Amino acid sequence: MFEDRTAAALQLAERLMIYKGQNPLILAIPRGAVPMSRIIADKLGGELDVVLVRKLRAPSNPEFAIGAINENGQVYLAGHAAQIGATPEYIEAEKAAQLELLRERRLRYTPVHPPADPHDRIVIV
Repeated sequence: MFEDRTAAALQLAERLMIYKGQNPLILAIPRGAVPMSRIIADKLGGELDVVLVRKLRAPSNPEFAIGAINENGQVYLAGHAAQIGATPEYIEAEKAAQLELLRERRLRYTPVHPPADPHDRIVIV
């Protein structure tokens, strides 16, 4: 469908041109979307930042998700979490572990400034 990610980003930027000049905030999900989002932010004259999320892993299978957490500590927990053995204690420990990883990653991605404030802005993820 697309020649490569750059071509896809350029096509998407063209469709989003209605936001040019409105200082949109382009949020990229690392790692694959960051280069594409840079192209889009540049074309629209917007600001680029990353949005960091982590999977909450199941107790017996770390590849299986029982939920997700963002860097602000907001959690989505799937309905099946308790059914597969995720106790409240396990969930709290998993949240803490993933939140620590998110904090480390934020420091790596944007060490010189805090996350961009999306309040009252057009946000494109």
